[in-house]
Amino acid sequence: MIRVETSKGTFELELFEDVAPRHAANLERLAREGFYDGLHVHRVEPNFVVQAGCPHTRDNARDPRAGTGGPGWLVDAEFNSKPHQRGTLGMARSADPNSAGSQWYICLAEARFLDHQYTVFGQVVGDGMTVVDQLRVGDQILAMTVGGADE
Repeated sequence: MIRVETSKGTFELELFEDVAPRHAANLERLAREGFYDGLHVHRVEPNFVVQAGCPHTRDNARDPRAGTGGPGWLVDAEFNSKPHQRGTLGMARSADPNSAGSQWYICLAEARFLDHQYTVFGQVVGDGMTVVDQLRVGDQILAMTVGGADE
């Protein structure tokens, strides 16, 4: 479980370690290292996705490089049978399927056309989508921590 504290509130992510173990471990590692703390949401597409995790957004969500940065390493694709539905956590990437790094997205609505092309590795749990739905470009990730309220 990952707890995501934002300027709009807090939500939790359940990770699918069974189908995407490398992606889950990568997010946990980055959260433990404080990589995400202070970053900003840099992409919101209504009825599609909210995206964050680019280190170029630390000072400015609208930095011209927003959406191009990563942690300094890549994670190979772990395509699986989990569908892209409302609340799905997926990993953004470039045109190369094996180019994921630190940028993640949450689906605001079903997006099944992304199935088997992007790695699904978790989902928002509980009533967390009430917070995710409020996120806008420029909102800040205050902290991401491993472990949820019940751990």
